[in-house]
Amino acid sequence: VTWDRPGEGDTMLWTFTVLLFSILMEPQPELWIESNYPQAPWENITLWCRSPSRISSKFLLLKDKTQMTWIRPSYKTFQVSFPIGALTESNIGLYRCCYWKETGWSKPSKVLELEAPGQLPKPIFWIQAETPPLPGCNVNILCHGWLQDLVFMLFKEGYAEPVDYQVPTGTMAIFSIDNMTPEDEGVYICRTHIQMLPALWSEPSNPLKLVVAGLYPKPTLTAYPGPIMAPGESLSLRCQGPIYGMTFALMRLEDLEKSFYHKKPIKNEAYFFFRSLKIQDTGHYLCFYYDGSYRGSLLSDVLKIWVTDTFPKTWLLARPNPVVQAGQNVSLRCRGPMDGVGLALYKKGEDKPLQFLDAASINNNKSFLLNNVTNSDSGIYSCRYRLTWKTSIRMASHNSVELLVVDKPPKPSLSAWPSTVFKLGKSITLQCRASHPVLEFSLEWEERATFQKFSVDGDFIISNVDGKGTGTYSCSYRIEAHPNIWSHRSEPLKLMGPAGFLTWNYILNEAIRLSIFMQLVALLFVVLWIKWKCRRLRIREAWLLGTAQGVTMLFIVTALLCCGLCNGALIEENEIITPTPKPELWAETNFPLAPWKNLTLWCRSPSSSTKEFVLLKDGTGWIATRPATEQVRAAFPLGALTQSHTGSYHCHSWEEMAVSEPSEALELVGPDILPRPVIDAAPPIWGQELQIRCKGWLAGLGFALYKEGKEEPVQQLGALGREAFFIIQRMEDKDEGNYSCRTHTEKHPFKWSQPSEPLELVIQELYPKPFFKTWASPAVAPGARVTFDCSTPLQHMSFILYKDGSEIASSDKSWTRPGPSAVHFLIISAGIGDGGNYSCRYYDFVVWSEPSDTVELVVTEFYPKPTLLAKPGPVVLPGTNVTLHCEGTSQGMRFALLQEGTQVPIQFQSVSGNSADFLLHTVKAEDSGNYSCIYYETTMSNRGSSLSAPLMIWVTDTFPKPWLFAEPSSVIPMGQNVTLWCRGPLHGVGYILHKEGDATSLQRWGPTSNDGAFPITNMSGASIGRYSCCYHPNSSSPIKIQPSNTVELMVTGLLPKPSLLAQPGPMVAPGENMTFQCQGELPDSTFVLLKEGTQGPLKKQRPRGYRADFWMPAVRGDDSGIYSCVYYLDSAPFAASNHSDSLEIWVTDKPPKPSLAAWPSTVFKLGKDITLQCRGPLPGVEFVLEHDGEEAPQQFSEDGDFVINNLEGKGIGNYSCSYRLQAYPDIWSEPSDSLELVGAAGPAAQECTVGNIVRSTLIVVVIVALGVVLAVEWKKWPRLRTRGSETDGRDQTIALEECNQGEAGTTTNSPSSTSQGISVELPIPV
Repeated sequence: VTWDRPGEGDTMLWTFTVLLFSILMEPQPELWIESNYPQAPWENITLWCRSPSRISSKFLLLKDKTQMTWIRPSYKTFQVSFPIGALTESNIGLYRCCYWKETGWSKPSKVLELEAPGQLPKPIFWIQAETPPLPGCNVNILCHGWLQDLVFMLFKEGYAEPVDYQVPTGTMAIFSIDNMTPEDEGVYICRTHIQMLPALWSEPSNPLKLVVAGLYPKPTLTAYPGPIMAPGESLSLRCQGPIYGMTFALMRLEDLEKSFYHKKPIKNEAYFFFRSLKIQDTGHYLCFYYDGSYRGSLLSDVLKIWVTDTFPKTWLLARPNPVVQAGQNVSLRCRGPMDGVGLALYKKGEDKPLQFLDAASINNNKSFLLNNVTNSDSGIYSCRYRLTWKTSIRMASHNSVELLVVDKPPKPSLSAWPSTVFKLGKSITLQCRASHPVLEFSLEWEERATFQKFSVDGDFIISNVDGKGTGTYSCSYRIEAHPNIWSHRSEPLKLMGPAGFLTWNYILNEAIRLSIFMQLVALLFVVLWIKWKCRRLRIREAWLLGTAQGVTMLFIVTALLCCGLCNGALIEENEIITPTPKPELWAETNFPLAPWKNLTLWCRSPSSSTKEFVLLKDGTGWIATRPATEQVRAAFPLGALTQSHTGSYHCHSWEEMAVSEPSEALELVGPDILPRPVIDAAPPIWGQELQIRCKGWLAGLGFALYKEGKEEPVQQLGALGREAFFIIQRMEDKDEGNYSCRTHTEKHPFKWSQPSEPLELVIQELYPKPFFKTWASPAVAPGARVTFDCSTPLQHMSFILYKDGSEIASSDKSWTRPGPSAVHFLIISAGIGDGGNYSCRYYDFVVWSEPSDTVELVVTEFYPKPTLLAKPGPVVLPGTNVTLHCEGTSQGMRFALLQEGTQVPIQFQSVSGNSADFLLHTVKAEDSGNYSCIYYETTMSNRGSSLSAPLMIWVTDTFPKPWLFAEPSSVIPMGQNVTLWCRGPLHGVGYILHKEGDATSLQRWGPTSNDGAFPITNMSGASIGRYSCCYHPNSSSPIKIQPSNTVELMVTGLLPKPSLLAQPGPMVAPGENMTFQCQGELPDSTFVLLKEGTQGPLKKQRPRGYRADFWMPAVRGDDSGIYSCVYYLDSAPFAASNHSDSLEIWVTDKPPKPSLAAWPSTVFKLGKDITLQCRGPLPGVEFVLEHDGEEAPQQFSEDGDFVINNLEGKGIGNYSCSYRLQAYPDIWSEPSDSLELVGAAGPAAQECTVGNIVRSTLIVVVIVALGVVLAVEWKKWPRLRTRGSETDGRDQTIALEECNQGEAGTTTNSPSSTSQGISVELPIPV
């Protein structure tokens, strides 16, 4: 911006104007001084900071904008003190203070300037006016002296004596000027002095010029080229008045202190020029002008300036309907958030706009009109902003309306849920859908001409009783504009019954049901037959009871076998720890001042596995079903509210195998009335803070809290979203009672909702709150195991677990042991929907405990991980303040800071943007460690991001030592590339690479250094030498740095290569000693032993002769690898020979066993071979395949592939393989795990498992055995006769006579023949 800033004299006008127009600013805290030395207050000073309207938990004192003192009182309060002590040269300066709010730090207080000892603080001076001070108005001039019991004097320029004085009881004096006239204009100052020391005066305040506004007509303010511009473009604001020679001033209402400018006129106007606009220049501007005596004009009209790179989205609505008949008139209403700009109507496929609307027409609520539409008017319409000047602003996305001019509305779509196949006892819901508002849907059934169903939401429930639901269906609809015209029919949809989809499992289940039914019938016949025999033969009841018991037990065993059939294969048992999370229901509208004109209900689920949503009315009425979108939500448009919409709504979310709990009920009372809010609160506890939540369902509403017996609201809150929290700071007996809340629209005249249901707050006797925690960190990954521990010292208590205020689990007293009560609540595998705010309570018969502290369980990996940075850096001195900046990808999240080694986050912060700053105050050595952060949403089950990359914070006076290494090695052939890496525990810092004997150093700084990578290309003699590195020192940091280790970079290929041998050989057992012998061709050489995969030399040796022996005692498995060696002369220590031939070393007792696999499977198919693949970890080996039952190996192979055929069934059996090193043919590896090849298994596996086949066989065996037993008994049962009792009648004898086994066709009834039979008497007591 190019213009003149106000000078010293103009500061008076600026100060006056800032306060003149009384723009509503955020209240500042108050800062003042107290001292116990009234005649010499500088001997002991205490600064006090007071919050203007709310209590706070933190206060901050700033000095000279750099030094900070933080006070966190033990409880929330309005004010705190900052002891300064005696005023010295070290503590003089400019002081301000802030207090903590829910959204961050408040604006600082006014600046207190403490000057040298022996002087009073300089007062500050400003003007307060309720209205612009036109002639006749009252003006208050305020003078703040910082100390109490001072005398305040008001001086006016041109007068030797003060024009007024005051002795207030506080720190501020108010000088009033009533009925202001031009004679009251002038320059004013104020001064203070101590009452007992009238000679000790303070410095004068800054002068203040008082002028009378409104003496001249208001000017006009215009923008060129226009009021809407892109960032970086230029803008000129012209302020024009009717009088020549005036000085003009321009202000932006959003930030008066930084945007007050004045300019000399060009005739009767002035231009304020913005060379390069910024986004923050957006705002409401006004101007005025004044003469040489500072007599001012009225204010101009407010001009809104937009600085944006993208136009805000417009919306378009077709009336009366987007589907119309030819010849009708259509109104297309287009609106957007920008004022003072025209609109243009476009049709898809046409470059030029069809119609225009200027800003005046838009303010008069005019729309685009299409008269007498025809088929050519059908198409997709959209509207955009129309600018008359050039700008680079991008056109944003805009909604469109598809206009259809038809004889009949277009056909809808028809789908079936859950499928088009009926299941036994289940219904199918047919869903008819259209792309625009519909009055009514109709369903037709082609097989029945008289069948027709109607529905408002397009859902039709079809049952298949007696198979009468199958057939072909189609649907149509009609719209409100043409209720007598039905649309074209949808595509036909066929519903089928179970027939034609029979499976082995279905047939088997039906057979089981039939088998059980037949067994029941058979059991009934057996019982009736026995009863009949009993009556006829008078058999005793004991025999009948035993037979019935045996048959019954046989039936029970068979039934149990049948019940277990196929269940193990088709049903999966799930342990459900927490219920399916309930969804969130809310309302949205595009008429914020009259939401009932067009209302849409939205349902959102915290579970990402949600498939569909269903909206219910009054608990039972099925409104509609909608599929879940990518954002796991669904919209249910209601349109304009009518009396038929009144009722209570809630929604469910449907997953694969579960239905969620219902959402909170949203109650629509009627048209012209907002939805009834819902109120709730935790149990009140005496003396503690209580939050009362009021949920209003719509965003942008105001909230009011009422208490029974009071007409006016006890608390009111502005538009804060869809819900508000009213706080009772300290719950006492007087706060008990019935509370309710109401919502209202944002602007006057308010439209109010009905009161919520009353909430009764009663302070009850409560046990102390339990101890509640998680065994691990509350930030868990999906699938993790989570255990909540809830305990209390009291005995024999029961526990309740809550999630987001709802009970989800409970314990019984039987869970607890003698002594203190405790319980563990377990989530086996945490899912996205398991996140939330958990708490617990315990209770006995009548008394409950206080709620425990809340544990915020966050399920991570739903959002991308944030970034974490440290300011001023990751290495700081003890006592320094460190700010950790955590930045995510989403707005309006809650951020948490975690430290390695702690189970719970150390700080939380809710922000409206996408980043949060965590302050570590006065860090100490124990604050060193790895920090990370996450962010998560608080409304949907705490779905969170992944953890940020850990950030190491060092609190020390010395940087940690970095580590330097070369990649791929520090011994490199000539001409190749090498990279020197300087790494340490710190990230985002700079590094310096030093070379011995070289005065220059290479530098890498920050993230662009790729963690300290120094590449060296085309290795040559100039690059060899000794290197070290260190962190890049900061000139302003007193932290000391340390050098890293030294790396010797040498080049090879300059001398003949040596030879390398291993003694006793290249394969040794673990624990044995090994010696490498490197033989060179030149004397006086230094030998270096190298291993592939290591960045530097393993060992160095300077022998006397031509050979170096490198001894390696007690080798281990880690010593296996590929070795080589080089040598160099003492005269050229970094110019080495060629590498020796590589030598591979194995440290093992026996080579590791290989793996054996079959391709394509382990089952032979007719005419197909199987390839067995044997794989080992070592190269240069020979494989052998062994077949069980054969003594000699079957096949040998160098690549490990063996082809097996199954001729005459000889290929099946168990196989294993092993290998041997070609260099050591006598050492074989361990055999692999055996692999079995089997013959063809026939068709694909059926649905029933082997267990089911066993059960089926047992059932058949049991039934056959039962039939055989009954047949044998029927054949063997004898004739029965009953003898008379020879006793007193209480005993009976049952004689069973077995028929004589005589010759065929012979019968006898003689006594002799009778005696040949067998008679058995069985005495049975009654």
